[in-house]
Amino acid sequence: MLRLDARWPQDIGAIAILDGEGLLDADGRLRVEVLRKAIGARLHGAPRFRQLIHHPGRFQGGPVWVDAPVVDLDHHVRVLPLPPGSGEAQLLDAVEKLRARRLDPSRPQWEMWFLPGLPGRRVGLFVRWQHALADGRAAMSLLAAFLDPAPDTVVPPVAWAPAPTPTTAELLVDNVRRRVRRLAVVLKTLTRPRATARRVRGALPMVRETLAQQPGPETSLNRVVGPGRRFALLRTTLEQVHQIAAAHGATVNDVLLAVTAGGLRALLSARGEPVGSVPVYVPVSLRRGGQGGTEGNLISQMVVPLPLGIADPDSRLRRIAQETARRKSVARPSLGTLFRSRWISRPMLRAVNRQRVNVETGNVAGPARPVYLAGARLLEVFPVLNLIGSVGLGVGALSYAGAFEICVTADRDACPDLDVFVDGARAELDDLAARASQNRR
Repeated sequence: MLRLDARWPQDIGAIAILDGEGLLDADGRLRVEVLRKAIGARLHGAPRFRQLIHHPGRFQGGPVWVDAPVVDLDHHVRVLPLPPGSGEAQLLDAVEKLRARRLDPSRPQWEMWFLPGLPGRRVGLFVRWQHALADGRAAMSLLAAFLDPAPDTVVPPVAWAPAPTPTTAELLVDNVRRRVRRLAVVLKTLTRPRATARRVRGALPMVRETLAQQPGPETSLNRVVGPGRRFALLRTTLEQVHQIAAAHGATVNDVLLAVTAGGLRALLSARGEPVGSVPVYVPVSLRRGGQGGTEGNLISQMVVPLPLGIADPDSRLRRIAQETARRKSVARPSLGTLFRSRWISRPMLRAVNRQRVNVETGNVAGPARPVYLAGARLLEVFPVLNLIGSVGLGVGALSYAGAFEICVTADRDACPDLDVFVDGARAELDDLAARASQNRR
């Protein structure tokens, strides 16, 4: 992931809306010191927010996390007032300008930008961090460290002192130990050929799906991602999504895929490019049960073809549900494992690029009840996906306090007509909801 960051910034994060009544003074000025104090008191719950990525010298191993000498909250927690009369469009434009700035590699890899100036004394929030800090499910645990179940929650600060950076000798010894452990694993696999063969056979279906399946169609979306982004937001209720899913024998994630299919069908049709099927990446969390955690990445992915050639939304969703159920049964290794080696990551990236998969989706479950940041209620929150390679369109969803909130992230050059996709996605959602409601009567 860190190597990919040199070309495509691997920042993920969220766009949120806060009730700013307790954060703004009478003149509408944000009381940023209140926010910095509250966030600082909770940093112990997100240890990676106090750390840097250290690149050791030769023979000292790969990148490691080390404590930063100091965490300057004046740098990490900042304010960008929106122009008077600003609304959602101006908020999203400001978020894109902030996103385009690279995170400072000499500091912990995160930022929180507060954007006052929305109607009704609401305050926008753009929070981002390097993807290496946490994946989707872990990211929610990471953010939860700064959120409270009640507006009057008091959290006393926890004393902290940075641990010293490992010395060259310590890194050398640690690297040797890691290599010995890897060698032990290799030797163990050689002494247990039957178990090794079973694991290899179990992974073969995923390899075939990822590398050997039929490439997606040639469309105008198939281009290398550029530096600019466009954002769009969609809103519905989690209850409505559950009703749609229940009516079609589907899951919440299947409904998100169907909404994505509706948007793609509208977009490509408007461009004069009707296609029968478009493949999309769907992340698969490898965290099981209570294995949440606030650090690292434990994710894989599957490729799901969206049947755009099926005109009926109900039939389209049922086909998607059948396809995802089949593909979920395939064992999948972690993406971190695949991209850990330079010798593996390069051919993998070349092979993946030949697939012509230009769309990704992601769905994360957030808090079921309202939460608060520095006493301010979090009204809405939308996940921001990162784009890489030729994947120029990302559709992320997050359920929060009964809402189901979708953020579409698009390459600026690949999707100048993002509004067409959004209108198609919204129409698909409304159509499926209406049909599900009729079926309940």
